[in-house]
Amino acid sequence: MGKRVPARRRPYARAALVGVCATAVFVGGGVALANWSKGDPAGAPTADAEAREAPTPSAEVSPPSPGPSVTPTPSRTSTPTPTPTPSASAESPRTIPVPADGPGTFTTARSGGSPVGSGDTVRRYRVQVENGIELSERQAAVEIETILAHPRGWTADGRNSFQLVGSGPSDFDVKIATPGTVDRICGAAGLLTRGEVNCTVGRTVVVNLKRWVRGSEQFDGPVTEYRALIINHEVGHRLGRGHATCGGEGRPAPAMMQQIKGLQGCRANAWPYAEDGTYITGPAVP
Repeated sequence: MGKRVPARRRPYARAALVGVCATAVFVGGGVALANWSKGDPAGAPTADAEAREAPTPSAEVSPPSPGPSVTPTPSRTSTPTPTPTPSASAESPRTIPVPADGPGTFTTARSGGSPVGSGDTVRRYRVQVENGIELSERQAAVEIETILAHPRGWTADGRNSFQLVGSGPSDFDVKIATPGTVDRICGAAGLLTRGEVNCTVGRTVVVNLKRWVRGSEQFDGPVTEYRALIINHEVGHRLGRGHATCGGEGRPAPAMMQQIKGLQGCRANAWPYAEDGTYITGPAVP
């Protein structure tokens, strides 16, 4: 996702990482830095410049690079894309404690699913939750799978499908971690998260438990919608989508907009596509 401040519940945004030529490689619970190969632009850590310089966190970190390595579509029977809407997690946002720090080790959700979406490019992903926090990795995986299967999500492009896997190779991982662990993982790649925001390092989306549980005060909507914005924004970067700004007064804000910095006249929105299938975007942000 750099920098993010717990906001009122409005923009759900992530910032793009700036000029860090390293890839964070996860080894067990730790992180080691490796050279970033030009052949793997998705391996570059990304974060908002403000995440490094601003005295107070105001944006999340996120990857501006193209998507992860693509796995060819396996032979599979066509499975109709469900049309779920994000629902509140079994663990109520107000009842899950947010410890300041954790051990830095993770448990992978072992549940897997069929590909969702009709696209020929299947992107496999794992969901991992840090040990010692009161969040079920299985429940988190179900919620993320629901977001990625939503008809207004990235499957609406007709090119991409997503498959939750519990083992084996994956194209990207989503880790939900305590603020302290987020700071260490992101900090190893040169990102400053100050215990407040998310980041993306290489092929890993690192979600701050604080944001997952409490959302943002700047986002007008339930925390489940804010979670959808986190996932859609970061996965959008994995698909090669860059940041965009408001497309016009009163219009829904693009999912790729850094909404946490302000809506610029747009309405808060968590989804990349409108109900009629139109991609929601605006002027590109350099």
